[in-house]
Amino acid sequence: MSPTLFARLAPPLFVLIWATGFVVARLVAPYAEPLTFLFVRYVLATLVLAGIVVVARVSWPRRWSDWRNSMIAGVLLHGLYLGGVFWSVKHGLPAGISALVAGLQPLATGLLAGPLLGERVSPRRWAGIGIGFMGAALVVAPKLGDGGVPPLALFICVLGMLSITFGTIWQKRTSSNLDLRVNATIQYIGAAIVTLPLMLLLEEGHMELTLPLLGALAWAVFGLSIGAIGLLLFLIRQGAVVGVATLLYLVPPVAALMAFALFGETLSLIQLAGMALAALGVAVASRN
Repeated sequence: MSPTLFARLAPPLFVLIWATGFVVARLVAPYAEPLTFLFVRYVLATLVLAGIVVVARVSWPRRWSDWRNSMIAGVLLHGLYLGGVFWSVKHGLPAGISALVAGLQPLATGLLAGPLLGERVSPRRWAGIGIGFMGAALVVAPKLGDGGVPPLALFICVLGMLSITFGTIWQKRTSSNLDLRVNATIQYIGAAIVTLPLMLLLEEGHMELTLPLLGALAWAVFGLSIGAIGLLLFLIRQGAVVGVATLLYLVPPVAALMAFALFGETLSLIQLAGMALAALGVAVASRN
């Protein structure tokens, strides 16, 4: 595959794979405690990626600052973000709502990219962010008034969204020439380090090794931890963080469609209209 073709396919592939993360969170909830599942996922992803790095004979960083920066990115992008999402879904937050909260990241990134990165957000991109936000809000609007949104779970999910926002900015700000496979491996070491004490403090380490859980774990490691995160790091390295973050407005519609197909979560006309608006917002924000 040519580099140009890969660059064009990377954004839609990222959105599609990233949206499955909310389905995985819903799927594993009956079988495993969320932080326990994530810790196992991080350890397995670290081992797989480290094996790839060794086989490919890629050099590990020699400077402590590179290890530190990648581990901090892992804490923010994976440990606290995914921990917040999975914990929230486990404690009653619908998958569509969790996707919407994560979809607020473009707005937060747009507000912070200027002062923290010196990145100028154009009026057209702000318009796309606004349109995308309205669309993403409409996708989950029918669920907001039905009593199905536990306040604590929603709050933890918001904290997770802020974590990935700062993680994206940190990754861009401290970006180096580290190989993406090495960078991702070190990130998962950081994610595992921050997740382990939380798991020991809050959970009992429960995991039922059922076929659905093992299938979800395999996809979480290879599809999400390696595929989606690799695409995210590639996109951050290639472009502005606001543009990359705006892609997340497509995640709530895609996640809602997946939840509809797999779990029977309903879709209304308002939600369908919101999906169209979210897509329009991304198109406007991404236009050169």
